[in-house]
Amino acid sequence: MSILLKGGRVVDPSRNLDGVKDILIEEGKIAAIADSMDDTTGETRVVHLEGKVVLPGLVDMHTHLREPGYEYKETIRSGSEAAAAGGFTSIACMPNTDPVNDSRAVTEYIVKRAGECNLVHVYPVAAISLRSEGRTLAEFGDLKEAGAVAFSDDGKPVVDSGLMRRALEYASSLGLVIIPHCEDLSLSAGGLMNEGRISTELGLPGIPTLAEEVMIARDLLLAEYTGAALHISHVSSAGSVRMIRNAKARGIPVTAETAPHYFTLTDEALRDFDPSFKVNPPLRSPLDRKAIREGLRDGTLDVIATDHAPHAATDKEVEFEYAASGISGLETALALSLRLVDDGLLTLSELVRKMSTNPAKILNIPGGALLPGADADITVFDPDRSWIVDPLSWRSKGKNSPFFGWTLKGKVLMTLVKGRVVYSED
Repeated sequence: MSILLKGGRVVDPSRNLDGVKDILIEEGKIAAIADSMDDTTGETRVVHLEGKVVLPGLVDMHTHLREPGYEYKETIRSGSEAAAAGGFTSIACMPNTDPVNDSRAVTEYIVKRAGECNLVHVYPVAAISLRSEGRTLAEFGDLKEAGAVAFSDDGKPVVDSGLMRRALEYASSLGLVIIPHCEDLSLSAGGLMNEGRISTELGLPGIPTLAEEVMIARDLLLAEYTGAALHISHVSSAGSVRMIRNAKARGIPVTAETAPHYFTLTDEALRDFDPSFKVNPPLRSPLDRKAIREGLRDGTLDVIATDHAPHAATDKEVEFEYAASGISGLETALALSLRLVDDGLLTLSELVRKMSTNPAKILNIPGGALLPGADADITVFDPDRSWIVDPLSWRSKGKNSPFFGWTLKGKVLMTLVKGRVVYSED
């Protein structure tokens, strides 16, 4: 069936498009975008979207789907359902599964399961090293052939600088990007939250920003030396933003992301020892939060990713020291990010660039634009609709959210993948 999306505000930064348009979808493709179109056949489903916003489908380049191995936390199906509910049509899933996605077999399994679910596009990110142990490179060529779109040992740093150099060079030869987990374990060991005034007052061991920044500095030097593309994940500190900004000014091929919790929350939130706020890297100081927001504003930070890290209640509802780190973020990311637009920090077009166009470009995957002839991967949301965050009603198995009870503005109404409605509020 053909679908006519009529009268919505269409925002596509890849085409400098921002205006009221109609979009005609036929056979899963965008057939036309025009100021006004009508159904002349009587066989087209017409969806009136006056006052609503239509975007190229959101792309999350940092999702944890947990399958295989940790299906009690999340599955490819439940994670895909959560992505669709959050407006994401494409997600890239990290390799810290069990077994680790360091082989063709695991990558092919993820691709196959995602195809069986038939909801959103799922792109595997494969491990840099075997078992993510940082000793031996995984078989990048095999992994790319199997469907991997990038390489990361997310959750674990690659400590061996020689191995990281080889990883950058090998990935570059394949046209893929390395996404390192930047953490110096000798500096973060034993830490439970950001090292600073709040950790001192609470008597909790801290994780200094230096733990992140030291590894970012090394990886930027390696990227400069090799000329290979580098994407820095979950940036949380002012020092990290400053180094990435300077690296870009020197022409180093680096891109970077942050997550909504780093521009929304600070370590002040941990005063009640609530494990919902425990993440890695940890929530930082108000000065770090200000720097993250400025990095988004000036383009130093290219991407807003969710770092969706679902956990079961048994992982989170324990003493703070023993709680797992992570926030289930797919279903709140857009609304939290729209607060940047309300605050005047970003235009809506700039936000879409960071949540759709840029991540698709960095991963070199389809999407991020509304082009005639392309797959109709589209997100529709109501910018004025307020809603209360209630994880108990979420599609994700992970109910671990520090935003429980928050009132947010901006609600996804419809998500289409290849012209098929995979999520609808109706």
